[in-house]
Amino acid sequence: MRLEFLWPGRTKWPEFRALEEFYVGRIRTLADCRVVVTPVARGLGERQAARILEVEAQGLENRLKDDYIICLSDGGQDMTSVDFACFLAARDREGRRLAFVVGGFLGLAERIVKRADLRLALSKMTMPHELCRVVLLEQVYRSLTIIHGRRYAK
Repeated sequence: MRLEFLWPGRTKWPEFRALEEFYVGRIRTLADCRVVVTPVARGLGERQAARILEVEAQGLENRLKDDYIICLSDGGQDMTSVDFACFLAARDREGRRLAFVVGGFLGLAERIVKRADLRLALSKMTMPHELCRVVLLEQVYRSLTIIHGRRYAK
């Protein structure tokens, strides 16, 4: 299984960065995994939201190829961990790389979301994008342990 996680900008909170590294390390024991940090719009305030989303979209688009694209979205599909594991196993049999795309603090540009093969919701609740990254990595790791028949805390 080939996995790529794409998001704009480096995670600023050191606690979240440490958790990202922890889960990426665990994922790499079970699958080919890469995290790609794409450019963010520097020096722009929230009033320039359209420009920020455009810069971030361009950086993401430069990395997306013939991948199976999964965009995280609060309006996306809900799955249990077991459902998600079954989904990942089925995609693995197709042979395409899975590209998980997480937006920045403003979310994702609509054209990126429209490219997605799947819109995935991690929760109906709103959470910071940096926490979302950690939750996604943990759920991918959990799903891989299910696929490989390994024990993992419930």
